[in-house]
Amino acid sequence: MSSMILTTAECLTLCREAALGAGAHDGAATALARATVAAEAAGNSAIGLGHFEFYLDALRAGRIDGRAEPAIERPLPSIFHVDARRGTAHYGYALVRDRLIAAVRTAGLGIFAQKNAFTCGALGYFAQQLAEAGLVALAAANGPALITAAGGRRPVYCTNPLAFAAPLGGDDTLLIDQSSSQTAYVKLRQAAERGESIPEGWAIDGRGRPTTDARAAIEGALLAFGGARGANIALMVEVLAAGLTGANWSLDAPSITQGPDSPQTGLFVLAVDPAAFGQGFAARLSDHAARLEAEGIHIPGRARRERVAAADRDGLRVPRALVQRIAAFADPAP
Repeated sequence: MSSMILTTAECLTLCREAALGAGAHDGAATALARATVAAEAAGNSAIGLGHFEFYLDALRAGRIDGRAEPAIERPLPSIFHVDARRGTAHYGYALVRDRLIAAVRTAGLGIFAQKNAFTCGALGYFAQQLAEAGLVALAAANGPALITAAGGRRPVYCTNPLAFAAPLGGDDTLLIDQSSSQTAYVKLRQAAERGESIPEGWAIDGRGRPTTDARAAIEGALLAFGGARGANIALMVEVLAAGLTGANWSLDAPSITQGPDSPQTGLFVLAVDPAAFGQGFAARLSDHAARLEAEGIHIPGRARRERVAAADRDGLRVPRALVQRIAAFADPAP
């Protein structure tokens, strides 16, 4: 497959102009482009530029209102409740992030709770920004139903990811970002598109039977990791991301790939200032991470900094056909 090298700045311009062409205003286009390129630069191409096409299609179809201006309420000094008004999850967060950080510095903790948004892609992106500001962050998000619980035959939760980030000093952070399912839905979709089989235990078909056929799994449901334990985490995420925010439950959320309706799902972010408990948190965590690494333990997020630095230095290798498809949105045919 033919590919090309783009700088991160070129990728940002490509995505922003495509989002503008697909119907987003400047704020939404910029926020969406930044999140997409951040995922690509961090090595998470599954929800980077490849996934960006789904946002563009959603903008064209109306599943994302690219002109939406979020309504921001502050019911308490350190709580921000945002109605995305069927827009992107990223724009509402971008508008509030600095105010959230300032509130956490004052109160010791703060919450961003958003409803009525399109799904947010890489959830770790939101927590990562807070860790870079020296905060500890926990994020939860939901979407349309894709996975089932033990004994279930149809999807009841989304992959309902949970992300956690904390500063390790300098530019280094701990970052955990994982779904409640055995695998990400995007991997199932990619396997179906390529006609590949999937491992046992990933999914069931439309009749509730275990399957290794990716296409049959698309008609069925993903399985939660760890059986009931993973399903319990999916439910906890649902309570945070949909219950507290007022967003759609996953069972009620329209598709993100078909039809004209927004999924109107939720994003919940809790941030804590470790300085409220004393000084030296990042150094203490860094020392402990080093001890764990000496035991052969992988510290999630450690490699991200090197990948981002390499992307800034060497650029990003992207399939030429993908670049052309994205660029086509910037200059749509009359």
